[in-house]
Amino acid sequence: MDPIRNPFSPGAGTPPPELAGRDELRESLRIALERARIGRPAKSAMLVGLRGVGKTVLLDRVREDAEAAGIHTVRVEAPEGRSLPALLAPQLRQALLRLSQIAAAKDYAVRGLRALAGFASKLKVTFGDIEVGLDYDPEPGLADNGDLEHDLQALFEQVGLAAKSANTALAIFIDELQYVEEPQLAALITAMHRTEQRQLPVVLVGAGLPQLRGRMGNAKSYAERLFDFPIIGPLPPAAARFAVEKPLANEGVGITDRALDQILRVTQGYAYFLQQWGSHTWRAAQVSPIDVDAVDVASVTAVAALDESFFRVRFDRLTPKEKKYLRAMAELGPGPHRSGDIAACFNSAVSSLAPTRSSLIAKGMVWSPNHGDTAFTVPMFDEFMKRIMPGNDWR
Repeated sequence: MDPIRNPFSPGAGTPPPELAGRDELRESLRIALERARIGRPAKSAMLVGLRGVGKTVLLDRVREDAEAAGIHTVRVEAPEGRSLPALLAPQLRQALLRLSQIAAAKDYAVRGLRALAGFASKLKVTFGDIEVGLDYDPEPGLADNGDLEHDLQALFEQVGLAAKSANTALAIFIDELQYVEEPQLAALITAMHRTEQRQLPVVLVGAGLPQLRGRMGNAKSYAERLFDFPIIGPLPPAAARFAVEKPLANEGVGITDRALDQILRVTQGYAYFLQQWGSHTWRAAQVSPIDVDAVDVASVTAVAALDESFFRVRFDRLTPKEKKYLRAMAELGPGPHRSGDIAACFNSAVSSLAPTRSSLIAKGMVWSPNHGDTAFTVPMFDEFMKRIMPGNDWR
């Protein structure tokens, strides 16, 4: 196979050649955005799922859909250590500047830029990482109290009024939302609640790990009524098959049923792993149709590639005790596991391991599906932990 023609694209948020199995969700989000544009109630959405299921790809495709329909969008990623105001301010400035070019929206957009000036200048005392260009002087009393929850509401209201006057909507896309600190998350939820109460066309589409739903509920008890939380999981078998078969067919290449079944079995339908196995299978194959022998060869190189990148980059962020905690989880299997069972592997009390568990949750390595349960956020991480920490020396 010509490596230049390899259709598969494993990467962090890299669009796959075929976005299979997500049409229903894309359509529901399209409807929500169009309802917002015409002033009808529309729920914002939080896409939740494990690493490697394709949340970022889906988030970006929905944004492309919205832009193609004439809806204004902004997009940020919330890394650890950055404040939400610092991420949002430059993007909202760009949105308001674009809206100010529309005659019917100019006055509202300019007032929004004045609100942004007050917002940034007063909150910079609290959030020193805010850096944004200021195009107008602040308007006294507008989004300048220095209180994030109050000021973000006022700022979102002005942005919503500008979008409404332009007969459009503003869709805010935020990836890795689980890393936003709880008080800032509460302010974001409150601001979205206010725009909904005023029926302003602002929609939030976020993406994050499974713990995001619980964190938003803790931040504001009404969050679960304000947002939809669609679960993004492995692709159903038919969609997973299509995600492999269609790109191959586009290149004039076939694949046997046995080979395809093997790819689906080892990847468990996870979008990122499908791309990895598809890419390595292409490299291993000699002729069309691709047979199961090529998949077997590809499995060796695909696992090695995952160990050195997808898995290893997360492993290297861990402390020795956190590594042992995850190795104990792996000893018990894929999970989820009871905290007491994990502690038994250490011959330790559950309470003594609570700080380690909390730090792993904060790093996005594990989450709690139910009280007292712990599960990996990265599919197949239990198998990786056994490979990288074999035997019993870790105990």
